Amino acid sequence: MSCRLSRLTTDFTIIVEGLNKSKSGLLEISEDKSKIRRSPSKPLPEFEEYKTSIKVRSVYVKGFPTSATLDEIKDWFDENGPVENIQMRRTLQRQFKGSVFVVFNSLDSATKFVETQGLKYKETDMIILFKEAYFQKKAEEKKQHKAKNKKNDKEQQKNTQDILGTKSFEERTECLLKFAGDLTDQTCREDMHEIFSTRDIQWIDFIRGAKEGNILFKTNAKEILEKAKEGHAGKLLLRGKEVTWEMVEGEEAKTILKKIIEDQQESMNKQRSKARRGRGKGRGGKGGGGPQRVQFQGKKTTFEDEDSDGIQETEEPTATSPKKRALEEIESGEEPAAKQSKTENESGDQ
Repeated sequence: MSCRLSRLTTDFTIIVEGLNKSKSGLLEISEDKSKIRRSPSKPLPEFEEYKTSIKVRSVYVKGFPTSATLDEIKDWFDENGPVENIQMRRTLQRQFKGSVFVVFNSLDSATKFVETQGLKYKETDMIILFKEAYFQKKAEEKKQHKAKNKKNDKEQQKNTQDILGTKSFEERTECLLKFAGDLTDQTCREDMHEIFSTRDIQWIDFIRGAKEGNILFKTNAKEILEKAKEGHAGKLLLRGKEVTWEMVEGEEAKTILKKIIEDQQESMNKQRSKARRGRGKGRGGKGGGGPQRVQFQGKKTTFEDEDSDGIQETEEPTATSPKKRALEEIESGEEPAAKQSKTENESGDQ
């Protein structure tokens, strides 16, 4: 507050005149206007009592433009209820996030503000709820996100088990066959299926135009290779080109198998995502309505007076507030994962 006040003026006379206009009754000014003290009728409360008082009167409000200033936000609140403190929530880069924590002068005024329907800042619908309710909502979202991640981990483990079947990772390396040669640009996975029985192939790791690739069979690769040679007069060609076929062992086999498992999991995830999008479409191939703004109506709850992210920043109160509080929190978000390019890695079972 003192920093912001000093930017406005350092003239003591002007400061005293401004304090005289305050309606809070918190401060008293001496007759000669040279001294200021806290009013004896409003003694400093006990810490826990003060903390509780602040908590129940604090409200979360979102919907301001990120370009809004503290004075503009204060003017809006002056029209909607008397407030003691406004905290502009910012990112680590000090950018305003468009939301604030505000402390009203009483629980009644805070409740009336939260329960008021249809509040707008200019043309924007505001999201409003008690600060404690906001923390509770964020904690529930975090809990759901954690549960979702746990479910995804289980699905990935199941996918790996589907790929490995009843065999261990080491046993599965015996099902790998590596091939290489001066292959034409037209060589594709279908050529492998013509040489080997489709029911024996589980996955083909090959991109059109490459000179080498790998095949994961459901059973022992060496036995399948010998059987295929018997059926093709001992010579296995791909589009008329000679090919070297060899078993893979050791660390090389583990590296190839690990990549195949990851590729198949990615393919499965894409198929599930596509299926979910298909189920979500309505008539005419369009999904439901777009996102709508919602005004959350909160109520008094019990929650720790900390943000879920655990990051705090310096408070920025209004010029009318004589109190100093730490009411900050930073919200974090993950950037969307980069889109991955399509490959021709697919299962022979599909």
